[in-house]
Amino acid sequence: MRAVKFLLVLMISTSVWAVTQPAEQVTFKPSLEQRLRSNLATKFLANWHYKDTRLDDELSEKIFDGYLNLLDPNYSFFLASDIETFAPYRLNLDDALQHSDPTPAYEMFNVYVERVRERVVFAREQLKQPMDFTIDESYMWDRDEIKWANSEEELNEFWRQRVKNDYLRLRLADKDDEAIIETLDDRYANLDRRISELNSDDIFQFFMNAFAQSIEPHTAYMSPRSSENFEISMRLSLEGIGALLGRENEYTSIASVVPGGPADKEGNLKAGDKVLAVGQGKDGKLQDVVGWRVDDVVDLIRGAKHTIVRLEVLHEDTGVEGPSETIEIVRDEVKLEEQAAKSRIIEVPGDNEEVVKVGVIDLPVFYLDFNGRAKNLPDYRSSTRDVRRLIDEMKAEGITGLIIDLRNNGGGSLLEATTLTGLFIDEGPVVQVRNSSGRISTEEDTDPGMAWDGPLAVLVNRYSASASEIFAAAIQDYGRGLIIGETTFGKGTVQNLVDLDDYAPSSDAGKMGQLKITMAQFFRVNGGSTQNRGVEPDIRFPSAGDPEDYGERSLENALPWTSIPTARYEREGEMDRMVAVTDFRYQHRITSDQEFGWLLSDVEEFNLNKDKIEISLLESSRREEMDKDEAKRTARKAAKEGNGPLLDEADSLVGAGEPPEAAIDDVDEETAEDADEEEEDLPDLLLRESARIVYDMIELGRDEPTLARQFSLLGKEEAAESIN
Repeated sequence: MRAVKFLLVLMISTSVWAVTQPAEQVTFKPSLEQRLRSNLATKFLANWHYKDTRLDDELSEKIFDGYLNLLDPNYSFFLASDIETFAPYRLNLDDALQHSDPTPAYEMFNVYVERVRERVVFAREQLKQPMDFTIDESYMWDRDEIKWANSEEELNEFWRQRVKNDYLRLRLADKDDEAIIETLDDRYANLDRRISELNSDDIFQFFMNAFAQSIEPHTAYMSPRSSENFEISMRLSLEGIGALLGRENEYTSIASVVPGGPADKEGNLKAGDKVLAVGQGKDGKLQDVVGWRVDDVVDLIRGAKHTIVRLEVLHEDTGVEGPSETIEIVRDEVKLEEQAAKSRIIEVPGDNEEVVKVGVIDLPVFYLDFNGRAKNLPDYRSSTRDVRRLIDEMKAEGITGLIIDLRNNGGGSLLEATTLTGLFIDEGPVVQVRNSSGRISTEEDTDPGMAWDGPLAVLVNRYSASASEIFAAAIQDYGRGLIIGETTFGKGTVQNLVDLDDYAPSSDAGKMGQLKITMAQFFRVNGGSTQNRGVEPDIRFPSAGDPEDYGERSLENALPWTSIPTARYEREGEMDRMVAVTDFRYQHRITSDQEFGWLLSDVEEFNLNKDKIEISLLESSRREEMDKDEAKRTARKAAKEGNGPLLDEADSLVGAGEPPEAAIDDVDEETAEDADEEEEDLPDLLLRESARIVYDMIELGRDEPTLARQFSLLGKEEAAESIN
């Protein structure tokens, strides 16, 4: 009966949305199966989402703009006349969805295919033309202000400059003209081939994702192929390099590197890097992947463990002008064990030759063996269990302060966020959760006592999200420790997976795909949400860019910040005085720190250039910039070598191990390798400063009565100066 109902809805829908164009140009059209998917997905998205969703003209406009953005994010293919032709769809996509008829998406895509092929022909022809790199002109690579070209001549000029920039970038990488032309011709030909390989399912997924993300950015439709890839990524182990990929204009970019995975261990691949080409083995030809679909790039990078894949990448900090670097990574199994919590001890010299031990726990993800827990196995793994064990081990070694490092921790188990918080508070609520019907529930720590009741800091950055934000917010709300770093990502929502096969006729099983739908929202115990705003650090480290330009705040249609009533909880302490004094000391300290000076200089330079939307096509100018950057890197490297490693025995901080005593001239190759490994194991700049801040907390905690008296008699700044 249910199948008859769905078919009835589909049969009475009509294709009134088609743009008039020659029949031979219409390559794609929706199948009956895709109409059924549209029917199912629309019902769930319109009725189950946490956000009240109405299929109306306002949503139709968002879907329209979102779909165009998915197809042509940099306004590189469509003409303004195409957008005008599509205008009837702008207010009618809601009607198309209500009638289970995604035909408009297919009609728009057919025009897109035609425009892409036109650009490919033009780009390949440009490679046959002479290029003069002594002309002072610029390529405006970001067309967000210009948007769609008004004429074919205008779009041709943009692509002439784009091809010239592609050519110049490879020229600056010291490739000869023949190799450059071959590489770029392959790149543009591959763009045409990739378009040819797209199928009706791909178009449907593009359109349904435009619909889903017009509601909220963490809601998505996954086709059967995408669902399979998602399931692979959610397993405890998979074979590959351990990196999540995304899309940035025509580039495939590194969204994040999985802690403990092969890419993380290799060390050179970072979030924000752009993948230009992929090669198999040590000697396989590098296949240019600029303009490829992300899932096709994923397929190329994946492979059996112990095999080699080579990635040519543009690092985020070098910009689109390069130079690129080729990174060799040995594929392996990415295991939960490699993402487990790890500890180390940093020794901070104090007054009177005192050495204070500060423990550090690096937690890449909030993990939990759900099956083991359900079976009550005595040795099931969880982040809370591992952190408790590591704390006990470091307490036995005499630590007096602790840092929980949550940088780049994208979240994980909500239960683990709750139980981990319980290691640092006595008892009480940790996070509040409100569902789509408005009902509020509370996740609580019911285990009395603390695993660690001493000075505590939580180190976060812009990629700390979800469960990380729950933990950091609870520590902050309870006054239990200091939050140090950057404003966090701001993801305060809960998603559930809906398998559409469960609601389709049995004959269509395995063909419907899945929906990832936002069903609830997190709230701090103080009533505020982590959504959108994230967690603001008590002590802020230098950060490139405006916090509004990254994280949840930068995403279209993100849920706004809101609040609910405060939960009933008792603060463990008041941190205002501690924050003021430690922040003052930190600010004073970094004024004379060479590496912080470099960091601040880089941040300033980034902020000055972040709004630039064009790049010079004058070779001498580009080479001058490259030489300037190389000179800066060389000078910094020389300064480090002149002063020893990042943290040597003359520094205020040393690693848990002792530095090698032998002079460089006296060590053999094996000893030198050991020294390199030891240097790599030293704390990074921000972790080093976090340890110093925790030392300040320890010192000030000893003198808390004196500190309180000074704050009662003086203003905070005066007190900070007198204590310093």
